[in-house]
This record gives sequence, structure tokens and C-alpha cells, in this order.
Amino acid sequence: MKTAVILFAHGARDPEWALPMRRVQALVREQSAGVDIELAFLEFTAPTLGECVGELVARGAGRIVVLPMFIARGGHLKREVPEMIAALRLTYPETDISLAAVIGEQDAVVRAMAAAAVEVAGL
Repeated sequence: MKTAVILFAHGARDPEWALPMRRVQALVREQSAGVDIELAFLEFTAPTLGECVGELVARGAGRIVVLPMFIARGGHLKREVPEMIAALRLTYPETDISLAAVIGEQDAVVRAMAAAAVEVAGL
């Protein structure tokens, strides 16, 4: 079964906002040869999660992992995103679509942010 990953970010009206997410996508692609690594957004920026899932299914993905690129699990991730995932599962019942844990709550990310804070603050 072909697996794909969607890095799922909030989005913003300013297109430059997405540049760090695109850098992350490029780095993940480098480390995940043969796996489709796409980037989708909740709002303001294209593509949407639904558009991205549709494209990956059309390209043969049988398993899609949606990885929230959020700092913490707030309102969007507690309510809206699970509803979106449920709707996508109904639309694509032959595809295993899962919602991964929020990236910002992972220990490695918390440690990296702390290290960067110390460095930037010159401590």
C-alpha cells in the first residue's frame, strides 16, 4: 500500500508565511525517498486538505497520514480537523486516512524550540 504524508499547517493571507513550512516539506522529502510528502493548509493558503487528499488518492495513495504542523492542539485541532478527517474518510472509504499527533507537542520539537530560544536570546 502506497503511503503519503500531508504536512497540515494553518495558513495565512501573507504567502511568505508558508516559506518555513515549505522548507520543512523539502527536508522531510529528502529524508523520505519514495514517499509523497505534501503540504496543505486549513485556511487562506492553497491547497486545502481536501484538495491535497484528492490529489494523493488520484496518484494511488492507499494510506494518508495527516500531520498537523501546529504548536499545540487548540480549537481547530480539537473540533474542525477531526470533522474534516471524518468527512474525507467518507469521501474516500478505500483510503486509510489518519490524523497524527500535533508536531509542536512532540518532545523533540519542544526541546528544539527551547534550544533555539536560548540561542536567539543569547543565553
